[in-house]
Amino acid sequence: MMPTNFDTTLPIAIGADHAGVDYKEIITQLLKAGGRTVEDMGTYSSDSVDYPDYAHPVANWVAEGKAAFGILICGSGNGVCMTANKHASIRAALCWNEELAALARQHNNANVLCIPARFVDSSLATAMVTTFMNTSFEGGRHERRVEKI
Repeated sequence: MMPTNFDTTLPIAIGADHAGVDYKEIITQLLKAGGRTVEDMGTYSSDSVDYPDYAHPVANWVAEGKAAFGILICGSGNGVCMTANKHASIRAALCWNEELAALARQHNNANVLCIPARFVDSSLATAMVTTFMNTSFEGGRHERRVEKI
């Protein structure tokens, strides 16, 4: 049986490239204000960097069970999503609204949320994070499909 909720005792792993560093800080503050522990995998400035250098560590933490789930942010969200999905047991979802964030959890049991910083504002990004972390996997027919991944 797949887990339906995220473990609140584990930290949330977060990472971003230069395009997502500001959102990473805003989201980290939101999570900490809500009492969550955050493992920040970088980057820490707006200097140009390579997104795989941050996506791989987040995906590793989630895959190894060190983090409840992951959040990755880059300009389009595509690069971090593609990178994270190279890892076994990672189901990274690129989302640009709250409905997609909810569906990624409900239907796909996504464990990494990917945010396109250049296409959503920071208030929508934080709303997606809240929706993602508070939405459970529905299981049932969706579980069979996720197991086929």
